[in-house]
Amino acid sequence: ELRTIAATTWSEYKKYFEKDPALTRRFQVVQVDEPGEDSAIDMLRGLVPHLESHHNVVILDEAVQDAVRLSHRYISGRQLPDKAISVLDTACARVAIEQNATPPELEHITRRESLVKMELDILEREQISGGDHAERIDELRNDLDALKKREKEADARWKAEAEKVEQIIKLQKNLEVQRSNLDPRPAEAEDGSEAPAEKAEDMAESISQLAALKEELKSLQGKTPMIHTCVDAQVVADVISGWTGIPVGNMLTDEIQGILSLKGNMEERVVGQSDALDTICRRIQTSRARLEDPNKPAGVFFLVGPSGIGKTETAITLADLLYGGDQNMVTLNMSEYQEAHTVSGLKGSPPGYVGYGQGGVLTEAVRRKPYSVVLLDEVEKAHPDVMELFYQVFDKGTLEDAEGLSIDFRNTVILLTSNMGSERILGACRDPQNPPDPETLISRIRPELVQQFKPAFLGRLVIVPYYPLDDEVIQKIVRLKLDKVQKRFEENHKIAFAYSDKLVETISARCTQVDTGARNVDHILTQNLLPELSERLLGQMAAGEVSEEIFADMDEEGRFAYRFGPADVSENAGAVSEDAGVASDQSSQGSETDDTDVD
Repeated sequence: ELRTIAATTWSEYKKYFEKDPALTRRFQVVQVDEPGEDSAIDMLRGLVPHLESHHNVVILDEAVQDAVRLSHRYISGRQLPDKAISVLDTACARVAIEQNATPPELEHITRRESLVKMELDILEREQISGGDHAERIDELRNDLDALKKREKEADARWKAEAEKVEQIIKLQKNLEVQRSNLDPRPAEAEDGSEAPAEKAEDMAESISQLAALKEELKSLQGKTPMIHTCVDAQVVADVISGWTGIPVGNMLTDEIQGILSLKGNMEERVVGQSDALDTICRRIQTSRARLEDPNKPAGVFFLVGPSGIGKTETAITLADLLYGGDQNMVTLNMSEYQEAHTVSGLKGSPPGYVGYGQGGVLTEAVRRKPYSVVLLDEVEKAHPDVMELFYQVFDKGTLEDAEGLSIDFRNTVILLTSNMGSERILGACRDPQNPPDPETLISRIRPELVQQFKPAFLGRLVIVPYYPLDDEVIQKIVRLKLDKVQKRFEENHKIAFAYSDKLVETISARCTQVDTGARNVDHILTQNLLPELSERLLGQMAAGEVSEEIFADMDEEGRFAYRFGPADVSENAGAVSEDAGVASDQSSQGSETDDTDVD
């Protein structure tokens, strides 16, 4: 008699087994579902002794729980407990390597030092032959000295950590032996060995020593330990961060603080939309607190308002703050889906059609990045049949592609944008000192939205109206843009860039004269200010006479004026703007000025 247990998936069972009735009736089908988190944790606890013995490390129970919880949340396409076991096994291997090999930080410094030495040797050889590399050679020598200092500090820290870790591991093993030898009965020993009370005192002393060693190691390591004494929750989070690309800080306690301060962080980049950001952040906080329906996306928001007021910037900021960068943002221009048949482009072509098996633009992007912001831009231009595709996404948090794969949208934040109702919003907000509240604004634009979208569609969304930007808000945006230019000058050319209040006011005034809102700030900078600065800067670089300071201002005729000069040019000039850094309105000897018309 042959006893056989066969394991397969439902798709393979249907493809191979069901076609053969004789084979099918010889097996009793037993459906095995994916275990829940609690069951998976129990399974992993049973594997802990084997993993500890294999890797020669200690695994904390918090690592077991986080391996299940974080893998279930952040890793898609695999099932529990398989993915949790892989995470925990990788974490054990990482700790074992840390305890027996040179840390990556020290290796990186050593490798960088070798590369700098190599470049320095080449340039010094060319310098002897008449080359002109004196400035670069000085930079490399300074870099080499700094690297040697960092290497010495890292090596000393690594050795100190290794010594403490070795002491802790040794003491933990001794404690385990003491615990196993401790007789819980209070009777005194008859063979002359230590009584249980004395053993308990020794064990308490060892525990106190262990706590002191751990505290010393913690103060030595700070927030970036080179060596871990055991597999804990932080190591597990590091593993999942490496697999998914999601910053580790977004997985542990920092996530809570980050969500609580989300609105404040967003307001630093999205200016003048406090009510809209409050609505979005409150819903995301509710979702992260796990009080929302877990089978729906983390948030579905319909951003409505005029062009150039921060709708797209909201999506970019959310992707950066929630998921670690705008690379975790999926952007779809819905104007490309104005025909009903284009729905196949989102979920993939059906069998028999060209493109089958290649996946859809939307489904493939979310399958690869399940933790992302999905931006559906200009949704009013999409065909109604295309928008009906999203009903299931908004309700159930899943979407089945053309190949039958279920794509999980439950960890995405979905933003839809539209310019519909812009005239009504502008009309309602003519008095910037007394703007209507968001509910009043929604009631005014809803009739126009209902003409384009079905009530069933709008009922699944959170409508978020965006207010027009006044002069004060646009000036803040101009300063943010100019500060970025200032940072690029400093990073790329070591040049101090400054600007006047008059420049900010002029650019802001130009933006309020057109309907593109804050987008016109980028237009003015890229079409006028930056090209002129670039031409002068490149000319000076070609002549080998790069300025140490550049100051941007407006002349009496309303044209851009630039001044290029040495770093001390502002010492004999009055400050024009407190926000401008090194700003002045007077020229000094050796400086150069140039004017250009404002577009």
